[in-house]
Amino acid sequence: MYKIGVLGDYDSVYGFASLGLDIFPVKTAEEAVEKLHELASGTYGIIYITEKAKTLLGSEADKYAESAIPAIIPIPGVSGNTGAGVENVKKSVEQAVGSDILFGGQN
Repeated sequence: MYKIGVLGDYDSVYGFASLGLDIFPVKTAEEAVEKLHELASGTYGIIYITEKAKTLLGSEADKYAESAIPAIIPIPGVSGNTGAGVENVKKSVEQAVGSDILFGGQN
């Protein structure tokens, strides 16, 4: 059975531990890249990554975009929502259905 992990700054991820998820606080880009590769090569099927951590990762997270496992899902952190997660979902839906969609009345 696969595990679920949450990667990002401590303030954004510590609450997920109360839900039974494994948390992995990171501070630097190097830590984030190392931890992502470790999680992706292990028993983690879903890895939630804060939008800020995804920014730190740069193109490293994109290496797993085409693979079914692990599913890498951006989430907002305590610093707020940049809209990157919603934009990612929108692009995925556009590819799947071949049409643009609207979220909350915005384009």
